[in-house]
Amino acid sequence: MEKVLVATDKPFAAIAVKGIREVVEKAGMELVLLEKYTEKAQLLEAVNGVDAVIIRSDIIDDAVLEAAKGLKIVVRAGAGYDNVDLDAATAHGVVVMNTPGQNSNAVAELVFGLLVYGARGFFNGASGSELKDKKLGILAYGNVGRNVARIAKGFGMDSYAYDAFTPVEAIERDGVKAVQSTEELFKTCPIVSLHIPATAETKRSIGFDLMNSMPKGATVVNTARKEVIDEAGLIRMFEERPDFVYLSDIKPDIDAELAARFAGRYFATPKKMGAQTAEANINAGIAAARQIVGFLKNGNEQFKVN
Repeated sequence: MEKVLVATDKPFAAIAVKGIREVVEKAGMELVLLEKYTEKAQLLEAVNGVDAVIIRSDIIDDAVLEAAKGLKIVVRAGAGYDNVDLDAATAHGVVVMNTPGQNSNAVAELVFGLLVYGARGFFNGASGSELKDKKLGILAYGNVGRNVARIAKGFGMDSYAYDAFTPVEAIERDGVKAVQSTEELFKTCPIVSLHIPATAETKRSIGFDLMNSMPKGATVVNTARKEVIDEAGLIRMFEERPDFVYLSDIKPDIDAELAARFAGRYFATPKKMGAQTAEANINAGIAAARQIVGFLKNGNEQFKVN
């Protein structure tokens, strides 16, 4: 009997695990759980002898793959997969997939939770501002970006987007204005929401010059990856632009310094919260289980990323 391991130091909701189990066991496979583990050694032991692994933010590196004798597929329940060593997985003959779109609405809603919090001065009792009629820049128009644009309409915002891989027609079909570059997006919009992955091209790409080109009242929201921010440039931006606000779902490495020096203009969630909803838990977990069954039974590689 094929075995599917769910290895999550941040567990899925119980209802999501129930749905995963139903999908796996209906396919005639066995489900194994490793939840809230505290040491890598526990993961190394658990992966031995399983055919498939479902993870969340858990690290799958060469050591894990070496220990995972018989492993055929890893599915990251979520869109990002930079916690998986793709080259090592390929070298071990392991297929890696993600579950694009399953967490998108949850992340997009968090963007607006952060934006309202920031616009209202972190609810400090002073007069804030409204989002209505503000220009919102969306950097990368994938599943999350499209949901951000959809929600922005309800706030009465004027949305702009840039994505090097999405046709202008596809962006403007949604009533969003397509711009020609990242630079144009930042120069046009006082509010920019980041949805780019952490790649060799994007790491530290959001720096001082780019942010400083933003109009007065500049706010950057980051629900993507901390690595895309040039943190030295971020500090300089705070120092030189007293109108600047940074709201993040990922703590920067310099979180303590930012919190101490720029209170009232900086906020980061204690842990990454974008996908932390019951609905996203269920959607991503069950999608991961279905993809594993489809791959092991029928060789379906639709969401393969390596």
